[in-house]
Amino acid sequence: MKVFSNSHTFNYSWEEVSTANWRKYCPWNDKSTHVIAVDTLAREVDPATGILRTERLITCKQSAPEWLKSLMGCMETSQVFETSYVDPAAKTVTMVSQNITWANLVNVQETVIYKPLDAHRTQFDQDARITALCGGWQRIKNNIEDSLVTRFRENAMKGKEGFECVLEMSRRVFAEERERERQQGQGKMMMA
Repeated sequence: MKVFSNSHTFNYSWEEVSTANWRKYCPWNDKSTHVIAVDTLAREVDPATGILRTERLITCKQSAPEWLKSLMGCMETSQVFETSYVDPAAKTVTMVSQNITWANLVNVQETVIYKPLDAHRTQFDQDARITALCGGWQRIKNNIEDSLVTRFRENAMKGKEGFECVLEMSRRVFAEERERERQQGQGKMMMA
């Protein structure tokens, strides 16, 4: 098993980050073009805790190394099952994901947590555990795990840059909407 860990501080409030998280794979993010579909399978709020639990299926263009695709059979897409928990009381977003594609050959479990550092900054922590499941072939297992850790590292940089774009655009759009509502409210007051 190999582990990939990553942390980053976003200079946005937890409210901004937790809201923009749902748009992470939208057209505003030109760094995550490998994500071709995000399907919400289930969503519910626990009435006792207020925690929003969402299950999503994320479909991506396959980005495995060519030698790995030839070994395991080429597939054009891969799928990941994600369960997220938004806890408004504790101000945390926790996302846990598991690969579906090639799950009989490799197990990838990822956990991402967003939590506020202060009123204007949010901490991002990412942890991925990667285990190749190909029996006693240690050299092949190590190569597969090392390739996937490298891919996680590359995608983490792209993901951070892309999410920064989504956060910036979200802030701009929400500010424009607040201004529009303010102007409409002033217009109604003048007419009264």
